Formats: sequence, structure tokens, C-alpha cells
Amino acid sequence: MMPIGPLMIEHRLIEKMIGAMKQKLEEWKKEGKPDPSFIDTAVDFIRTYADRCHHGKEEDILFRELGKKSISSEHRRIMEELLEEHRRGREITGRLLKANEDYRKGDTGAVSTILECVRELVELYPKHIEKEDGHFFLPVMGYFDDEEKDAMLNEEYEFDRGLIHKVYQDTVAEVKEPAGN
Repeated sequence: MMPIGPLMIEHRLIEKMIGAMKQKLEEWKKEGKPDPSFIDTAVDFIRTYADRCHHGKEEDILFRELGKKSISSEHRRIMEELLEEHRRGREITGRLLKANEDYRKGDTGAVSTILECVRELVELYPKHIEKEDGHFFLPVMGYFDDEEKDAMLNEEYEFDRGLIHKVYQDTVAEVKEPAGN
């Protein structure tokens, strides 16, 4: 069994969200009025599912294990590009969150930043996913034997099992306790 199966399945869900974002972007460009609620949902999806869950498994499991192998310079270059794209996605999503907050506070100038950020995300993710699916995930599996692949797959399942708890532990840690508690 190859550990990339769940990662590629996750790509399909990410593509669906990016498709919805692309559709909203076209509506917002015509109307000049983004939907802050949808943006909250998209930011949450990207931060939690695409980044913490999906990219977390890539970076914390697959890339870590590849770092222990003598991989080709081409595969190393692609891995570095993927890491940079993960960082870029985080940066764009952070800007989108800030622009959405500003827009909610009445800053109509934030609309252009919202549109720009959503456009950047809908351009970034399909290319990123195509690179992983078409040029990276399958070829790098050749560096691992079946036992190593099974170990990574089990680690991915454990990662998923603990993620929801970690997300909400972080949420509670950010919430201030009422005075006197």
C-alpha cells in the first residue's frame, strides 16, 4: 500500500474548494462585493485542511522521510519548490484573513486585496497539486520499500486522528477565560 493515496485523495477535496473560490471570485469581480462569511469558510478550510492536515503530513512525514534518503537533485528541487509553495499559500491566506477583517470593519479598500488574494490562491493550488500528482508523489515512492511505505501510511492515519484534538486545543488556548475562572 502506498502512503500517497490519502494525500492524493485530499487533493480532490482541495480542488473542489478552490473551484468554489474561483466561482466566487468571478461573482465578486462583477459585483465588487465579497462575502466575508464565505471567506471565513475558505480561510478555515485552507488553514485547517489544506495546510495543517494535508501539508502537515507532507512536511512532517513524507518530506522528513525523503530527507533521510539520497534522492535525485530533481526530486530535491521539486520538494524545495513544494515547501516554498506551502509557505506562499500560508502568506496569501494570512493576507486574505487580514483583508477580510478590514473589510468587515468598513474598509472598502480591502476589496482589491481580497480579490488579489483569492486570485493568487486559485492560481497557486491547481499548479501545486499538478506538480505533486504528476511529477513528485509517484516517482518518490521508489525511494521506499513496502515496510517504509506502510509505516508512513500508519503515521498519516495517526496524524489525522490527533489533528482535530490539536486544532481545538489550540482554539481553546487562544480563548480568554472569563474573569474569576
